[in-house]
Amino acid sequence: MTITFGSASADPGTVDVGRLTVGETRDGSPVGLPVAVINGAADGKRLYMQAVSDGNELNGLGVIRRAVPQIDPKALSGSILITGIVNYYGFQVAEHRNPIDDRKLNRTFPGDDEGTASERIAAGVYDAAKTADLILDLHQGSASRMINEVRVRCGRRHNLHSECLRLAKVFGCGYVLDQKGPDGQLARVAPDEGIPTVDPELGGSVGFDAESVQKGVEGVFNVLRYYGFLDGDITMGRQTRAKRFDQYGSPAGGLVDYKTDLGKRVKSGETLFEITDAFGQVNASVTADNSGIFWRSRRLPQVAAGEYVCSVGTNVDSY
Repeated sequence: MTITFGSASADPGTVDVGRLTVGETRDGSPVGLPVAVINGAADGKRLYMQAVSDGNELNGLGVIRRAVPQIDPKALSGSILITGIVNYYGFQVAEHRNPIDDRKLNRTFPGDDEGTASERIAAGVYDAAKTADLILDLHQGSASRMINEVRVRCGRRHNLHSECLRLAKVFGCGYVLDQKGPDGQLARVAPDEGIPTVDPELGGSVGFDAESVQKGVEGVFNVLRYYGFLDGDITMGRQTRAKRFDQYGSPAGGLVDYKTDLGKRVKSGETLFEITDAFGQVNASVTADNSGIFWRSRRLPQVAAGEYVCSVGTNVDSY
């Protein structure tokens, strides 16, 4: 059966790329998101995958542009629908939010065909996403420094929670944040349609980070093999799971001096960072409220009083 997504149309055993029209720019030109269809030679499940719903998060796009050429449709069972760049407007200007409506696109699902620019984009891609059996929504921790992790956003009481948690384990970044997400996130909305969905957060960088991109490519192929799209087995290791975040701001303005590294376990009362002035004088010291894992930190050292500095994943276990 031929599968169509936007202007991409692929017969069994083939790949095609095209554009999905989701609106018009201010000069009336059509907005077309880059999309692809990989239609396997044999029947099977359907995977939907997308990247860059936040316009400055490029590691997911790095995964797609490396993974797609490695997938042989003649060896594939099932199909893969891909949106390479979701936040068209934000991507053009390297901004996190959509500058047209000042919306965070990953808070607008399931979208609205007659809504704002972001809602129209979300509606267009969600029409494809909800035809899938599995969804990977590829993200990163913006420009902050962050470990590679996968987020399960449906909430631990959701009837699809165990399936989403299994998908996170299969993807295999090593770390999982298992915390209910905000309204309008794809990984929060799609499980309500019965579709296991996760949000891999592939590090944090400006531009591409090769290590995080490679981790994402490996995760995609883990999913394809485990769920029967491609032949081959995977070995699933135990994942370290955090069930909440403690976030820390700076009590003073100055320069941040971290006292631990990303991915390191910290104990309650352990110093996370100090704030110094331009001459090295320590003006403030911040300690961990709870034991956990040093998960994320700001990239630039300068901070104003009250500005975000770092996060610690807490309520940690493994599964």
